[in-house]
Amino acid sequence: MAKITAAEVNKLRKMTGAGMMDCKKALVEAEGDFEKAVEVLRKKGQKVAAKRADRESSEGVAVAVLNDDKTKAVAFSLNCETDFVAKNDDFVALANKLGEVAINCKTKEEFLAAPFENGTVADKVTEQTGVIGEKIEIGDFKFIEAGFIGSYVHANKKIATLVGLSANVDGVDEAAHNVAMQVAAMNPVALDEEGVPTDIIEKEIEIAKEQLRNEGKPEAMLDKIAQGKLKRFFKDNTLVNQMFIKDNKTSVADYVKSVNPDLKVTGFARVALG
Repeated sequence: MAKITAAEVNKLRKMTGAGMMDCKKALVEAEGDFEKAVEVLRKKGQKVAAKRADRESSEGVAVAVLNDDKTKAVAFSLNCETDFVAKNDDFVALANKLGEVAINCKTKEEFLAAPFENGTVADKVTEQTGVIGEKIEIGDFKFIEAGFIGSYVHANKKIATLVGLSANVDGVDEAAHNVAMQVAAMNPVALDEEGVPTDIIEKEIEIAKEQLRNEGKPEAMLDKIAQGKLKRFFKDNTLVNQMFIKDNKTSVADYVKSVNPDLKVTGFARVALG
């Protein structure tokens, strides 16, 4: 049996974040081979993941990452089972380190397959499942491109948002950040009316009609009144039509125009836990 030194155990612990005893056992099993020891820890993670596959991973950390010129950005979450793990400094640090890889990916599948340390992002997530003993996974993953992108991460790290504006002009940094805060607070369903999915529109019309029937409105009037209620739904739930949270007398679209008459919101993304 290979003799494993404390220095070797510590080196593996720094590489993987696993506990000292787990690292020592892995190195013994791998006969001192570090690559094999990492595989041992990953296999342990796979076993834990299989046992905890049906657990809910609704806690975690939401992350927003932008490229240097703020024209591309991603928001994603690293999920776990408990708030205790979510607040752990090492867990938060891992999420931020994964963000350095995420910025070069456009899809969750691409992100999971991306190289990270001695394997892939997916390998690291599996490994950490074994290390932490909870179900760990990448949750939502969103990518956007725009002329200029702003971001906002809520203080509790449970919500991360991105907002794309049409151009990089004077005042755009503050404007993009403010609208990103709007997305976090108001959770719009779409950018504008055209972006609202058909099934949501149909559902809202049916809800409005049912409410009107309960109020005793004549059947012949339902369609017209429901359309009016739908317009109100668009105003409350589409980003550019919502009233701006910092000035409820102006819409988000008009706020952005006040920064520059040609400036427009082109897209947004929101990742939330819980």
